[in-house]
Amino acid sequence: MSSPAANPYRAMLNGRDYREVIAETPERLTDLVEKIGPSGMERSYAEGKWSASQILAHLADCEIAFAFRLRQALAESHHLIQPFNQEAWASIYPGMNVSHALDVFRVVRAWNLAFVGALRADAFAKPVSHPERGAMTLQTILETIAGHDLNHLGQLETIAAQG
Repeated sequence: MSSPAANPYRAMLNGRDYREVIAETPERLTDLVEKIGPSGMERSYAEGKWSASQILAHLADCEIAFAFRLRQALAESHHLIQPFNQEAWASIYPGMNVSHALDVFRVVRAWNLAFVGALRADAFAKPVSHPERGAMTLQTILETIAGHDLNHLGQLETIAAQG
């Protein structure tokens, strides 16, 4: 079991199974994008925060990063996760194609779900570490993905409710 510092998103799960959350996210995300609509994609959930389109681009980028982390965690002994600067990555989000971001997220998530579904039970305990968060396991990465999903889905739900 990793420490709360290793996974600040665990609390977002509120007892839910991370597998269910990550499997449900693509459909929930698609529904929210439709509800927000093209005219609402530049709205933000709060002053100075990312717009719906920026959140969607961030989710697509993170899914790519998580795909790599999961595979590296499985392939290497005590893999050291490489953090990334999300604000630097986000600097190019304005004007990105929302449809492409949603497509990338859905396809890479489907591939990640297939990958996770093919793992043996002992793989989930494989140790990794993060320079900022400390000791983790492959399961911690999956719990992080699920909590991260819920965090951003909540932001998109707030934006959808504004419309």
